[in-house]
Amino acid sequence: MQLSSSYQNIEKYSDWLDTKFRIPGTRIRFGLDFIIGLFPIVGDVLSFSLSGGLLLLMIKKGASGRALALMIVNIMLDTILGSIPFLGDIFDLFFKANKRNLDLFQSHFEEGKYRGNAWPVILTVLIILILLFVFILYILYKLFQLIWQLLS
Repeated sequence: MQLSSSYQNIEKYSDWLDTKFRIPGTRIRFGLDFIIGLFPIVGDVLSFSLSGGLLLLMIKKGASGRALALMIVNIMLDTILGSIPFLGDIFDLFFKANKRNLDLFQSHFEEGKYRGNAWPVILTVLIILILLFVFILYILYKLFQLIWQLLS
């Protein structure tokens, strides 16, 4: 691959986030994304940020708009479904958005797949994702306000 050292860095980042560790006696692998996601709210925000950081590395290395659109969908699924208490943690254990994105990135460069411009889709998805995240944070803020008032 023409991006060998860059690709290796992206691959390591993805590995740490999704597949670095294994549950003994099983074939189930997990990474920091799963561990961080166990912490409600803060973990989900941090996990989203780390996945976004990986996405930015792939953008910097020339991933196409179409590949990026598919990557953003993976991150959205991981963020939205992973935010559901308990069930989201189980989902995070098996849905490896960063590994999927690494596979898309590799297919884009090695096989010439996912070429084309998808910036309108990317911008739309990003706006929706940001609005959804702001809405979730607002709801959680209001919930904590209510709990604080009840406890005071």
